[in-house]
Amino acid sequence: MSQNLSPNPTYDVIILGASGFTGKCVIREALKFLNVPSSPLKNLAIAGRNTSKLSQALQWASRPNLPPHIPILTADTTDPSSLRYLASQTKIILNCVGPFRLYAEPVVEACADSGCDYLDICGEPEFMERMEVMYHEKAVEMGSLIVSACGFDSVPAELGLMFNSRQWLPPAVPNRVEAYISLESDKRIVVNFGTYESAVLGVANMGKLQELRRSRRRRRRPVIPGTSPKGAMVNHLKEVGLWGVTLPSADATVVRRTLSCLAEDPRGLPGVNESAEQVKRREAFWSSIKPAHFGMKIASKSLLGVVRFIIVGKIIGLFSKSGVGRWLLLNFPSVFSLGFFRKKGPTEDEVASATFKMWFVGQGFSDGSLVSQGNRKPDVQIITRVMGPEIGNLTTPIILVQCALILLKERDSLPRGGVFPPGIVFGPTDLQDRLQQNGISFDVISKKTV
Repeated sequence: MSQNLSPNPTYDVIILGASGFTGKCVIREALKFLNVPSSPLKNLAIAGRNTSKLSQALQWASRPNLPPHIPILTADTTDPSSLRYLASQTKIILNCVGPFRLYAEPVVEACADSGCDYLDICGEPEFMERMEVMYHEKAVEMGSLIVSACGFDSVPAELGLMFNSRQWLPPAVPNRVEAYISLESDKRIVVNFGTYESAVLGVANMGKLQELRRSRRRRRRPVIPGTSPKGAMVNHLKEVGLWGVTLPSADATVVRRTLSCLAEDPRGLPGVNESAEQVKRREAFWSSIKPAHFGMKIASKSLLGVVRFIIVGKIIGLFSKSGVGRWLLLNFPSVFSLGFFRKKGPTEDEVASATFKMWFVGQGFSDGSLVSQGNRKPDVQIITRVMGPEIGNLTTPIILVQCALILLKERDSLPRGGVFPPGIVFGPTDLQDRLQQNGISFDVISKKTV
């Protein structure tokens, strides 16, 4: 326990930014597990700048019941003292204040300094990798576990790849896995404005990410059997009737970070105080994971839908380069995204009718020991699927809360501290089982020779 964090923190969890679109949904999800006999979540607080809005969010999240008596705390990302107070009073901060590149660093700093654990729903690679550079050593020293991307970005991608990987039974090995994201609804598909804002700022700051990576020590790369594949930007996944186009999302970046961590520590990250059984479980899990080249595609049932994705991507790429262009993109999201995003976000009916499917198409070899003999091509295909409810207001809160519950229940079996992607931390835990119990399924679709 760090010297700054109280030996008996007042709260198990504080939700920061709880009055935002996603924040209030995180409250609603957390309330399902508050003071439930089997749950480790015994006390909870919410925090933000405006107590009136926080109170309204709590009322909304509690419907149809009356809101429980939960402390409402005032905190502002521009006020470091308020963040240090939060971090000193709780075991975990769940940060829902984005865009994270603009507002989240002071929260990470407060947690790293205090020894408080930190989870967020960030999908911004530059922010995540910058936090690793700046705060990893401090977090290790103080025992603060800092894990970004604990929402739809990027847990389904991380666990989905691992689930596909575990289907390759020896001597079979994968070479590449491509994930196809399909968003489906009986009504209009609308994604939260925060996701769009993060995407615009991410494209605008791509140069900073590249500069950051050039300045860092090159991380160890995993050894993957076979040659590196060269995939087409657009392709047709006949098995499930989808067209896909390459998606430059955070998911691929986060997965590669986890695979790099695994290349450096093949048995995974040791826990603070693991039992012999927990060590055995962790090592057995990671021995079953086989690295593969990984890519993401956004999918549509029609080629016209893919063309629409390409047009939106080109618009964001072009307009993000200038201040005026970014102003137009952020002030008129519905126009420039062809209706995919709007400032108000999706309605409750649109949320209720929306689902996602993420198809993982693995290509590999029936016998890994023979790959080096000649110019062998992949001869096996394994397709798996992760499926769940609407991504922003339902799936993301489910994942974030389950990650927090694991931290509360299994902290001794997790790393002492540091800045990590979610896969390397939560892979060996029961997170997949927990998600399946809460509406996010993992299925094997097909295995065949090709």
